[in-house]
Amino acid sequence: MSASKQKGYRLPLRVYMEDTDAGGIVYYVNYLKFMERARSEWLRHLGLNQQTLLDEGTQLVVYRLACHYAKPARLDDALEISAHVTEIGRCRMTFDQQVWRNEELLCSATVEIACLSVERMRPKAWPASLNILIRAS
Repeated sequence: MSASKQKGYRLPLRVYMEDTDAGGIVYYVNYLKFMERARSEWLRHLGLNQQTLLDEGTQLVVYRLACHYAKPARLDDALEISAHVTEIGRCRMTFDQQVWRNEELLCSATVEIACLSVERMRPKAWPASLNILIRAS
């Protein structure tokens, strides 16, 4: 296992028919969905979830994304999606995310998340509870 694969949170995931195109290859946008799931599960792993944050007036949204597709995933592949926080600002956070099949890197992305006020839909500082958990992880 490579050093970069060991960092951060990892989510095991199986590729289903619904994830693929007619040729049995994962449709490109589904890698982004897999990464979203990994970030959501990472948050859950910290003891929080998206609904609780929404109820408290906080929404996390993708602000910027850069993605590199290296190799295709296929129907029935067992994948591992990683989510590693690389930078935390006042109201933004950057993740390094990767999709692996065994030792093979299939896709990598840098995903910048913004913290918004649900009411105003404007940037806001991380809630104290989330900020503490993020920095401790």
